Amino acid sequence: MRDENGWLPATMQAVRFDSVAGTLTLDEVPTPTPDIDEVVVKIVACGICKSDVNRIDGVVRPRMPVYTPGHEAAGVVAAVGERVVRWAPGDRVVMAAGRPCGECATCRGGAGSDGCTDLRMMAIHYDGAWAEYAVTSATSLVAVPDSLPMEQATVLSGAVSTPYGAIDTARLRPAEAVGVWGLGGLGTHLVQLARVCGASPIIALDTRPAARELALMRGADIALDPANTRLESYIKAITKGRGLDVAFDFVGRARSFSQARTVLGDRGRLVVVGTSLDVDEAGPEFALTRNNQTVVAHTGYRVKHLEDLVELVERGRLDVSASISAVLPLSRVAEGLQRMREYDGNLLRLLLRP
Repeated sequence: MRDENGWLPATMQAVRFDSVAGTLTLDEVPTPTPDIDEVVVKIVACGICKSDVNRIDGVVRPRMPVYTPGHEAAGVVAAVGERVVRWAPGDRVVMAAGRPCGECATCRGGAGSDGCTDLRMMAIHYDGAWAEYAVTSATSLVAVPDSLPMEQATVLSGAVSTPYGAIDTARLRPAEAVGVWGLGGLGTHLVQLARVCGASPIIALDTRPAARELALMRGADIALDPANTRLESYIKAITKGRGLDVAFDFVGRARSFSQARTVLGDRGRLVVVGTSLDVDEAGPEFALTRNNQTVVAHTGYRVKHLEDLVELVERGRLDVSASISAVLPLSRVAEGLQRMREYDGNLLRLLLRP
């Protein structure tokens, strides 16, 4: 099997996590080969996401006993399956985090990754991209123009695409008032994207001063500490009494959910992003709305969202060049994980480079 430089090597380096033993090692493993409708990508960079840390630390139980983590990756096509016609070795691509199951009704109808009702997720259902090579469906790739550095393309996959998908879910419109609870990598990028979309005002909320300062630099109009006892009155004043049109909750706890819902205006939408919300902790209010308000949950993104983001960066509408905090070799993965655990509010994305 050929890659863009000749033959795919028989083996490659990959980070392997043994969830039973709790060990993380850099091993020599067989290089993947593509099925008839798959593509092997030579990884240029892959992000370290909080969800990776949670699985390695046992906060979330992995589905596979031993696997390669990492689901935010970009690289160069190395090999393609015999039925793949869109991609060829040497193509620069960013990888979506999921691939179609191939079995549901929409997959059988040829809908691809965005239509699949049972997506298989990288580093959950199959090996991820903390490795020299990774394999995925041909429908899960987006072309990266030569003008876009591969490291920035990597940041788009997950760290930017998930909040962009949340904005799509919220149907955010220009001049709508937005509040963002939780200013990690996802929340801070949502602030930036809300600015691109014309939201006004944009209110960023986090207990960490450094995170609030970064959100102001990324486009927030106001940054507040959610522990402030006058928070509700402040938001009412900032929005001239109408409340928030859209609240995005990246914290997903009872307190953030309750605060966000309290300051929603008439027909306001509360979008709970991710899967951290403990519905039992949030209480029966989670299922209730008032004043025609809407509560929705959002997870992940579509390939179309990733395509949109590449377009925005290529056209100069969106700048993610400052989102990369550091690029580390695979051998320093433990250091990267520890830096994510000690997150200080200024860390948006750490990348691993094979």
